[in-house]
Amino acid sequence: MFRNYLSLKLLSIALMALMTTACSGDKDTKESDLKQVSTGNPKLDKLKLPDGFRAEHLYSPSENKQGSWVSMTFDSKGRMIASDQYGSLYRLELPPVGDTTKPKVEKLIIGNQPDTIVSMGYAQGLLYAFNSLFVMVNSWGTAGDENKEFDKLSGLYRLEDTDGNDQFDKITLMKQLNGDGEHGPHSIKLSPDGKSLYIVAGNYTNVPEMDAYRLPRNWQEDNIFPLIKDPRGHANDRMAPGGWIAKVDPVTNRWELISAGFRNTYDIAFDDRGELFAYDSDMEWDFGMPWYRPTRILHVTSGSEFGWRTGNSVWSPTYPDNLPAILNIGQGSPTSLEYGRKSHFPEVYQKSLFAFDWSFGIIYAISIKPNGATYNAKGEEFVSGSPLPLTDGVFSPDGSLYFLTGGRRLDSDLYRISYTDAKNKPADNTVVAELNEDTRLRRSLEQYHGKPQPGAVEAAWPNLKHKDRSIRYAARIAIEHQPISEWQQRALNETDAQTVIESMIALARQGKKDTKTAVLEALTRIDYSKLSEQQQVDLLRAFELVFARMGKPEGKIKEEVVKYLNPHYPAQTNTVNRSLSKVLVYIEAPGAVEKTLALLEKAKDDASEKTVSNSSDLILRNPQYGLDIAGMLAKVPPAQQTYLATVLSTAKTGWTPELYEKYFAWFKKAFGYKGGMSYIGFINKARESALASVPKNKFEHYNKLSGGDLVTQSGNELATLVLPKGPGRDWSVEEAKAVIDSGLINRNFENGKNMFAAVLCQSCHAMRGEGGTIGPDLTQLGTRFSTDDMLEHIIDPNKEVSDQYASTVYTLKDGSSVLGRQTNENKSTFFISQNPFAPDVIREIPKKDVVSVKIARSSIMMPGLINRLNPEELKDLLAFLMAGGNKESPVYTKNNQTAQRK
Repeated sequence: MFRNYLSLKLLSIALMALMTTACSGDKDTKESDLKQVSTGNPKLDKLKLPDGFRAEHLYSPSENKQGSWVSMTFDSKGRMIASDQYGSLYRLELPPVGDTTKPKVEKLIIGNQPDTIVSMGYAQGLLYAFNSLFVMVNSWGTAGDENKEFDKLSGLYRLEDTDGNDQFDKITLMKQLNGDGEHGPHSIKLSPDGKSLYIVAGNYTNVPEMDAYRLPRNWQEDNIFPLIKDPRGHANDRMAPGGWIAKVDPVTNRWELISAGFRNTYDIAFDDRGELFAYDSDMEWDFGMPWYRPTRILHVTSGSEFGWRTGNSVWSPTYPDNLPAILNIGQGSPTSLEYGRKSHFPEVYQKSLFAFDWSFGIIYAISIKPNGATYNAKGEEFVSGSPLPLTDGVFSPDGSLYFLTGGRRLDSDLYRISYTDAKNKPADNTVVAELNEDTRLRRSLEQYHGKPQPGAVEAAWPNLKHKDRSIRYAARIAIEHQPISEWQQRALNETDAQTVIESMIALARQGKKDTKTAVLEALTRIDYSKLSEQQQVDLLRAFELVFARMGKPEGKIKEEVVKYLNPHYPAQTNTVNRSLSKVLVYIEAPGAVEKTLALLEKAKDDASEKTVSNSSDLILRNPQYGLDIAGMLAKVPPAQQTYLATVLSTAKTGWTPELYEKYFAWFKKAFGYKGGMSYIGFINKARESALASVPKNKFEHYNKLSGGDLVTQSGNELATLVLPKGPGRDWSVEEAKAVIDSGLINRNFENGKNMFAAVLCQSCHAMRGEGGTIGPDLTQLGTRFSTDDMLEHIIDPNKEVSDQYASTVYTLKDGSSVLGRQTNENKSTFFISQNPFAPDVIREIPKKDVVSVKIARSSIMMPGLINRLNPEELKDLLAFLMAGGNKESPVYTKNNQTAQRK
C-alpha cells in the first residue's frame, strides 16, 4: 500500500528500484526525447487523450467535503445533478467549455417546509425525465453510518417539484428492491422512444415480482459440472438468474423483465437503432480458472440470458441457451456505459459506446457495426489515467462528455472532455438508423416473447435452424412462451438436426420429466458425424439440460446415450472435450474416467482469447487488481487441465489405483500455479471432493500425494479477510493526525494486522516475513519514521513521485497506451518491464509505433485506501505499523505514551 511513501528518502527499496535492479541493460533516455506538455495540474497531466480533444478539471467534491460522487444526470435546464455514494444529492450550474469559472454547487433539499425536509441520496443511478428526477437508491452502508439522517431503503424513487419553486418536494417510491452494496441496484436509462425507463441491477439484487417476463421465469442453475462455490464466500447464496434488466412504465408503474444472467452490470446504453447494450463485470478472484470470463460488452436483446451462475457454475459463452459477448474487454470493474450520439465528437465516436473501467482508469471507445441480427465491435482506449477511478459519465446538452471519479470514499473529481474543433453537432434524436433484414426478423420474433400469442409457433419454428445465432435464440424463446401442447409433439417428430437441438433445449426447460426418454431418443437420432463443432457443443448442452432438469438417464436409454456419445470421446478440440467429459463422467459412462485422465495429462490450452486490453498493460495501473494479474501471468494455471480435473472430482466409479495415483499427483503440481484470490481454494475444494470417494485406508496416502500438507502452509492457506467495520470517512491528513495524536495506547494487535490486510498493505509489503514481496519490507518502518510521515504518504501518495522511479506512459499510433518501467532503449526500440513478479520479462515497443512518451506523474497507488476505516481501526493500523508487527511492542501496553511525531 505504501508504494511511494518515502520515494525520495528510501529510493533503494522503492518498488520501481526493485524492478530496475532485476533487469539488465543501460538506460539512455534523454529528456529531450520525451514529448510532454504539462499543465501544472496533476489531475489533468495524468490524463491520456486522443488528438484533438481537451480535458478540463471542473470540481473536486472530496475537497469540498461533499463525499465521493458516483452518479449524475442533466435536468431540463442543463444543470447537473450528482449523488455521493454514501450521502446527498447535489445540483451544479456548470461554466461553458473553456470558462475557468467555478461551478455553482448546491445541496438539494427535498421538501417545501422546514419540518418536512427529508433526505435523498445514496444513488447509484440518476435520470431526469418526465419532469421528474428518478433516483435508484442503493442503501448499502447506511446501517451505523455517520449520515444518520438517511433512512431510505434500496429501490427506485421518483422526485417531483409540485409547486414550481425549483425544488423537489414530493418523493414516490416506485418499487422497493431487495439488494444493496456494490452488486445492488444500479443505473437508470430512458428508452429510445422516450416513453419508458430501463433499470439494471447486480447479482446481489433479487428479481422483484414483475408484471411481465420476456425471459421465462423458470430459471435454474442448469449445470452438471461439479459445483464449487467461491471458497472465499463471494455470492455463495446468490443463485439464478443473477443480475437483471427491467423496463418500467413511469405512468402505470408496470415492470417487465427484459434480460438476466449478468454478474454485475452497472450501466446500460442504447444506440441509434434502439438496440440495448450492457458492460458486464468479471470475477477477478477467478483469474486463471477455466470458467473465468473477462469484462465484456453485451448486446442485450429481448428475453436474453447471459449465463452468470455462482462459483464455478458460470455458463460457457458457447452454450446455445445464452448469448455471447460482442466484445471482450479484459480485466476491470465496469461502471458507466454511454453512447456517443449526443456528442459533438467526430462521427466515428458518435457511433461508439463509451465504456468506463473503475479499476484501471480507462474509458474505452467501442465502435459497433451491425452484423446479422447482432453486432461486431472493436475497442480502443479513449481516455486513461492512473489512478483514475471512473464512476459515471454522461453527454451533456452541449455535446461534451462529463465524467466523475471516486467511489469507495476515494477522492472524487468532475471532468469535462470536449472536441477542440467542435463543428459536429449532436445527432438529431428523432432520426433512427435503418435496421437490416436480420434485425427486423429478430424483432418480429421478439413480439412473441412474454405471453402466448396466436401464430407464434408457426412464425418461430422455421427460424430455429436459422444461420444467425441471435435469431435462433429469439425463435426458441418465442416457442417457450407458448403452451407446450402446441409444439411438444412437433418437436419430437422433427428431423432437421439444428431444429431438433433447439426444440429439445426448449422441452428440457419447459417440459415435464416424463418426457425425458422421448427427448433423449430424439437427440440420439441426430447424425453426430455430420454436425459442425458448434452444433456438437449445442447438442451436448441439450443433453446436459435434460440431465440437469429431468434427471440422470437410467436403464436402456442410458445405454443408448452412452453408445451414441462414447465413440466420439475424446474429440479434436478443447471446447468439445469439455462438454463430452462433463456429460460422460456425469452419467458414469464406461471408460470416461480413464479417457478424461489421459486427456488431463497431455492437455494444452488454446491461445488466449483476444481482449481489448492486454493483461500485462494493466498491472501498474492499480496496485490492488494489478498484483493479482501480475502473479497469474508469472505462472499461469493450465485451464483445460483444471477443467478436466474438476470434472473428475465427483466421479465415483471407473477408478483404479494407478489412475488415482496419476490424478492426485496432479493436484500437488496445481498448487504451484498462481491464479486469482480464489484459485487455491477452488483447487483444494476439488481435491477434497475427490478424496471423499477414495478407500478409507488410502485417504492419508492420497491426501499427502495431492499436496494436503501444502494447504496448511501460510503461503497457500485460505485466509478469511476481516473487513473494516467502519463507518469510514474521507480522511484528511489533519483529521487523521488528530485521531493519532490522542495516543496509540493499548491497541488491538489482531485488528491492526487485519486492517493491514484489508486496506491492501499486505498485498505489496511484508511485515515480519508475512505478506507481499514486491514492495519494501515495513518491519522497521516505525523505527525510522513518524506517524505523520506515514499518514501524509498514505492519504496523498502523489505528494512525492520521483521521476527516477515513476512509470512511463507510451502512447501508440493505434490509440492505445502502454504503462511500464523503462529498463533500456536503442535507436529503434523501448524495452520495458511491466510485471513486478516477473521483472525479467521484457516487452519491446518499436519506436516507430510510439506517438509520445510521458512520465506518469501520479503514483500508481490509489489515494483514500484507508477511507473505509473508522478512528479506532485507523489507530490499530498505525499501531501495527509503528510496532513493526511485533505483538510485544509498547503500543500494546496500557502504560505506553502518545506516539511521538517527528
